Amino acid sequence: MKSILDIQNIEKYYGNQNNLTKAIHQISFRVEEGEFVAIMGSSGSGKTTLLNCIATIDRVTSGHILVDGKDITLLKGNQLNQFRREKLGFIFQDFNLLDTLTAYENIALALSIQNVPFKEMEERILKVSQDLDITSILKKYPYQLSGGQKQRVASARAIVTNPKLVLADEPTGALDSKNAKMLLESFSYLNTKRNTTILMVTHDAFTASYASRIIFIKDGKVFNEIRKGDQSRKSFFDQIIDVVTLLGGDFGDVI
Repeated sequence: MKSILDIQNIEKYYGNQNNLTKAIHQISFRVEEGEFVAIMGSSGSGKTTLLNCIATIDRVTSGHILVDGKDITLLKGNQLNQFRREKLGFIFQDFNLLDTLTAYENIALALSIQNVPFKEMEERILKVSQDLDITSILKKYPYQLSGGQKQRVASARAIVTNPKLVLADEPTGALDSKNAKMLLESFSYLNTKRNTTILMVTHDAFTASYASRIIFIKDGKVFNEIRKGDQSRKSFFDQIIDVVTLLGGDFGDVI
């Protein structure tokens, strides 16, 4: 199977020699094409720092990150901007939709930046809107949408460009339980039906139970890893709780 993300012995330090904080310490793992992987860890574990390094929001101190075979730790300037546009999709906790644009226009913005022809743009938006069940709200503005609808629009914007990797940072953090479940079922659909590769950071065991594999981070290092396999989501959830209990820390906080 093809590797989409290859994390090679990365480290991230903050501060100086007199006051050095090791946020990430020698982390290595791979995400294969079509996987749905969750990163879990308590507050301060380093999981969001890890995601920020993969997203190129932050730079690693040492080590290498390869996305679709390209070492992104070596990219700068226009190369880095092009990589973000063409290879990554982002889903944030706070939606990040533009209030002055309709749902359709918010999704289209990602394609217009890539200079996608109008006809192809329409076809792509219609397809992804059908997949996420948002065709009926495309003409509405963000203030007219529920939190769950906003997050599904944000998800459509993230995947409409056909990125190699979708990064989701606490995507259910601002949603109630009903909307969170709807969003996660949409993620599962995108992963299984569209073969979308997803890497999701979460502190929540219920959210993580929708993934096929979970990597647990503690004190900037990989603590454990579990796979769903053929077990039910309920059984996987129970397994997650067992690891969280061993891991300790406050999983009620979001970093």
